Amino acid sequence: MNIQSKTALITGGAHRVGKAITLDLARAGANVVINYNSSADAAIETAREAEALGVQALAIQCDIADLAGVQAMIAQIVERFGGLDILVNNADYFGKHPFPTNDYTIWQRVIDITVNGSYYVSNECAPLILAAGGGAIVNIVDLSVWQPWKGYTAHAVAKAGLMALTQQMALELAPTVRVNAVAPGPVLPPPDYTEAQLAVVKTGTLLQRWGRAEDVAQAVRFLVEAEYITGDVIFVDGGERFARRPG
Repeated sequence: MNIQSKTALITGGAHRVGKAITLDLARAGANVVINYNSSADAAIETAREAEALGVQALAIQCDIADLAGVQAMIAQIVERFGGLDILVNNADYFGKHPFPTNDYTIWQRVIDITVNGSYYVSNECAPLILAAGGGAIVNIVDLSVWQPWKGYTAHAVAKAGLMALTQQMALELAPTVRVNAVAPGPVLPPPDYTEAQLAVVKTGTLLQRWGRAEDVAQAVRFLVEAEYITGDVIFVDGGERFARRPG
């Protein structure tokens, strides 16, 4: 798929990995729609950076867990660009909680955004991409789909659900729309990590280093452009899933 002059929606596209994906698609010539919930300043700045690359950019505030809000966002996209060719489901809520628990707040919010929200956005965007005669959807999952993380039950279940949605949509939308996933490993260290924590994660990869947001963006772009890949996943983890195995 030639990305030039296409229109792409990136949920959670204002900062961190989402911003890297937005700008990489913009460099390839796509007009970009930057969905955000609370990061208004970051979204505006990312839109400015995208426009500086010679494309059109539109930042839209929307909590994707709200179906009516999603429908309003899609209406804005159609009004501005006339349609849609590319969707990247990047938005999620990285909530930690114990199990068992008496508080369902984190569980509900994580599932609402990562599973329900991604489904709402995909369901509303799919007719537009089909009408365009072809396009691509890329979902951002992670290694918790295959390796459970203690304290992150909702997150792991939600990402597994998103991976299942990837495969199901690939089946439902074939042959017109290709649907794939990217599973990042350690990229963009959390700002509160100590040097010791950074070192532990680094040595837990085969490549002995942290990845970059741009590494994920490159994989997303590859899957958008690759015309004979669908229902699949690319790991961008520096070999972390193998480094954890006992020698």
